[in-house]
Amino acid sequence: MAIELKVPNVGESITEVQVGEWLKKVGDVVRRDESLVMIETDKVTVELPAPADGILKEIRVPSGTKASVGDIVGTFEAGAAALPQPPAPVASRELESIRESLPPQAFARVMPAARHALHEQGVTAEQVPVSGPGGRLLKEDVQRFAAQKAEVAAAAPPQPQLPQSSGARSEEVVPMSPFRRRIAQRLVESQQTAALLTTFNEVDMSQAMELRKQYQPQFQERYGIKLGFMSFFVKAAIDALKLVPQVNAEIRGEDLVFKNFYDIGVAVGGGKGLAVPVIRNAERLSFAEVEQTIADFGKRAKDNKLKLEELQGGTFTISNGGVYGSLLSTPIVNPPQSGILGLHGIMDRPMAVNGAVVIRPMMYIAMTYDHRIVDGREAVTFLKRIKECVENPTRMLLEV
Repeated sequence: MAIELKVPNVGESITEVQVGEWLKKVGDVVRRDESLVMIETDKVTVELPAPADGILKEIRVPSGTKASVGDIVGTFEAGAAALPQPPAPVASRELESIRESLPPQAFARVMPAARHALHEQGVTAEQVPVSGPGGRLLKEDVQRFAAQKAEVAAAAPPQPQLPQSSGARSEEVVPMSPFRRRIAQRLVESQQTAALLTTFNEVDMSQAMELRKQYQPQFQERYGIKLGFMSFFVKAAIDALKLVPQVNAEIRGEDLVFKNFYDIGVAVGGGKGLAVPVIRNAERLSFAEVEQTIADFGKRAKDNKLKLEELQGGTFTISNGGVYGSLLSTPIVNPPQSGILGLHGIMDRPMAVNGAVVIRPMMYIAMTYDHRIVDGREAVTFLKRIKECVENPTRMLLEV
């Protein structure tokens, strides 16, 4: 029986998607609920599963093509008769021999970002060891393999230089994903509709680092996760938002809407770029619960498993460019929010303390704000409060 494969409803108000990677080829025998194709939106990526046991008969919409919810992207022939019979049992020694004869990438699923990385590095999927969940080849796997290959090449004796041929230069044109298009749209919208300014400060991380070092073993043993610095800044941001409520507000038409709840967006790197999932009611969470939530977001972002509702809303955002080596930057507000906090790398610098020059671990922090609703005095007050809280983290526990 032929079954039409249609673009599913992927979220409220989403009508257009992009057909991503087809995970099966025409003629492939597929089990029920096996993934056939990736459906990409500007927020999340979902997999379209096989409706039954059978064969993929036709691909109507190729990868990289736009489609609408309800469009037919392919056809599927249901029927268990087409499925191969399970192989007869194999002796354990023989089975091990078969397993060893297979290349490490025999059944790996190459993720889109990994495909581009393979092209850039000039290697094949069969060469790269897999570390991703479910046998997925990730971009990080390719980069790690390329780095190891470069180290081996650097250690090898130098070869005589040969004249290079003047071959033709080439370009690769790939469609922009809905996720990337949405990011571009939001960034331009933010620049065009808000009066954005950025103010800076610096934080002495000594106390936070000492507290983290002191309690890290007990924290990790109890909660099964490391104590990072993001929970300190999330808690500090909530404290500062309570002090300066304009930063937790938004402009709606000709009205100012002040929020009495704190949904904090945290920027995390994902398989398709930077995503900003939201920690709901962050003021009600402990340090451990904040860390666990962020770790879960980061893990699922790499696998493109974040849910649509987790990426919507938010009253304030924190972006940590320091994990990528950034020393200073001006983050862009995520509309309709009125502010965003940018964190950066921690660097040892000489500082004047009580008339003496001492070396301290310092971090530059930046707060970009919408000047239509937040005045300069309020922005500076907000960032100063962040500094005070992180430099004296125990005050957040005492709420003083």
